[in-house]
Amino acid sequence: MFYYSYLGYFNYLLWMLPAIILSAVAQFMVKSAYSKNSKIINSRGLTGAEAARQVLLRHNITNVSIVPVAGKLTDHFDPRTNTIRLSEGVYNATTIAAVGIAAHEAGHAVQHAEGYAPNKLRSVLVPITNFGSRIGWILIIIGLIMSGYYSYSDSSGSALTNDISGMFLLLGVILYSTSLIFTLVTLPVEFNASKRALATIKSNNLLVGEEFKGAKQTLTAAALTYVAAAVTALLQLLRVIIMISRRRD
Repeated sequence: MFYYSYLGYFNYLLWMLPAIILSAVAQFMVKSAYSKNSKIINSRGLTGAEAARQVLLRHNITNVSIVPVAGKLTDHFDPRTNTIRLSEGVYNATTIAAVGIAAHEAGHAVQHAEGYAPNKLRSVLVPITNFGSRIGWILIIIGLIMSGYYSYSDSSGSALTNDISGMFLLLGVILYSTSLIFTLVTLPVEFNASKRALATIKSNNLLVGEEFKGAKQTLTAAALTYVAAAVTALLQLLRVIIMISRRRD
């Protein structure tokens, strides 16, 4: 029993190895870039809050609030209240990293104001994904249990049991796949927010030379974490599908 459990765990790690490595690299790059660029003061002495406001004004947006929020790297845009919340190390900080991160969050506010299609789609997917990722696994487990019953049962109801288990498994996979769809939709949203941020930083000379490169490095590293999340979701879904196929054969 212990041997097969260990073997199954090892197979899981081997299957997910690319995602594990990519996630580790992404986290290292984020910490490294943030640590480096959060120690360099920008030449204009611009705070994160001021940088965010510059991005908003660049797009003629004046109805978005910018407020501080507790925590580290807890920066986000809240579309429900039309508020950009910047962490303690960003709001009043005058570092390169603070400018880049704040401008990125302002980019999300611009997306919301302009009705950027991928951003609207992601908002729609949030409750669907939350439901699907939880219920999907439950249905898959129920389907696998029923499928196991079919495999070892000689009763006259085994065919019906197999059909029902198949329905549970199919519905479970469909619901579970919403996690992958959400991560894929998130990619253009995050890339576009960074693109808007860097465009304003460059055109308004908020950061120049090596400062601009530092902000770009910070945002690029952060974007890689979303790529890692998408790869992880893809491999997880493929693993579930393969596992179901083997159990059903």
